[in-house]
Amino acid sequence: MRKISTLLGIYFGFTLGSQAQQIVQRDPLIVTMISEVSPDSLRSHVDKLVSFGTRHTLSSVSDPKKGIGAARRWVLSRFNEFAKQSGGRMTATIDSWMLQPDGRRVDKEHEIGNVMATLKGTDPNDDRIFMVSGHIDSRVSNVSNRESDAPGANDDGSGTAAVIELARVMSKYSFPATIIFVAVSGEEQGLLGANHLAERAANEKWNLEALLNNDIMGSNHSPDTRLIDNTKLRVFSEGLSGFETDKRANGVRQYGAENDGKARTLARYVKEIGERYVDNLEIKLIYRNDRYLRGGDHTPFVNRDFAAVRITEMNENFNNQHQDLRTENGTEYGDYAKNMDFEYLRKNTCVNLANLANLAKAPSMPQNVTLEARNLTNTTTLFWQAPKAGKVKGYYVLMRETHWPFWQKKFFTDKNGLTLPYSKDNYFFAVQAVGEEGHESLPVLPRPSMR
Repeated sequence: MRKISTLLGIYFGFTLGSQAQQIVQRDPLIVTMISEVSPDSLRSHVDKLVSFGTRHTLSSVSDPKKGIGAARRWVLSRFNEFAKQSGGRMTATIDSWMLQPDGRRVDKEHEIGNVMATLKGTDPNDDRIFMVSGHIDSRVSNVSNRESDAPGANDDGSGTAAVIELARVMSKYSFPATIIFVAVSGEEQGLLGANHLAERAANEKWNLEALLNNDIMGSNHSPDTRLIDNTKLRVFSEGLSGFETDKRANGVRQYGAENDGKARTLARYVKEIGERYVDNLEIKLIYRNDRYLRGGDHTPFVNRDFAAVRITEMNENFNNQHQDLRTENGTEYGDYAKNMDFEYLRKNTCVNLANLANLAKAPSMPQNVTLEARNLTNTTTLFWQAPKAGKVKGYYVLMRETHWPFWQKKFFTDKNGLTLPYSKDNYFFAVQAVGEEGHESLPVLPRPSMR
């Protein structure tokens, strides 16, 4: 048994007789990818999205210069351009269907579509999918107004620009697992594109291990509190999804796993990996699915038992969201690019990149993780089986106090089991597979073994 890391999952090295030196272990290839993310490139993506006037879900699909159709075709053209540098691994399409009137936010039949680029994994035995999304549609104050200009620079030009930039950079590299970059439509009309995609993933039985949804992530200040800060980023995650909660309730209650659903486990991972690779950024874990009175495209995935989180800026400016373009009492309203911080957006995009790359390069999760619970002991013994895909160097056993928000310690082993001198009654544990280059899978919480 060898302790590899401590608080926050950051690695430390100590030199005897001298001042402690901190060493953060980063994959040089991921560092290179991160260096290629450009704030100027992100700005150009946002400016182009804004140039379509409105990207309202029900706006024109045929106009060559204005409306949602033109915006979708432009994003597809960018994906296809990036595909040329992928060695044939990336393909792009618009997944389209006809939207039917619902008597609420959709008043007529209308074509809708999600723009998707798929970077196919190189391992034929690895069917895992990791997805990153932002919503391409925009709106003004009246959710049904499809004519007025709705720049949507930050909501959600920022998330869509991040997806485009990630595709631009990552298409040049290869990963064992598959990564899907998607600009979803219909978010403002009720998460329509995300619902369609989540239903498709469930019906087609995709091995979708994680979705990172980016929505409103490029502004650093809020006018009502006068806070200006580009060093913090929020990740929203639900503790337990509504998917078959009734069937799982007894086990969840008995073992205190209310805080360890798939989404929250992913959120902890996002924090650790994001802070490992992106300097001057603290990732704040928000323990709720979303903000008050709002919703996001991760929710349809959470509701279908996929691990999905929402990534969003720390200090929102509501004067710039869902607003008619106007000036009242000296205050300008409207979602313009001039209100954004593109260095902040760069950092937030890099959080996505670091996580996607680390996940797609890691082995899949260990299988059949169990905690021996037959006897009363002050130690903890865990067992597991090798993951289905990927080359494994070993495993980390993670540990935290029951009240603690994220993992505090990691223990490395190259075996398929480990006994720790810590009581299973006092801590939570999880196991993650570690690849030959040090990339970690998502953690798996053990199920108690009573036999």
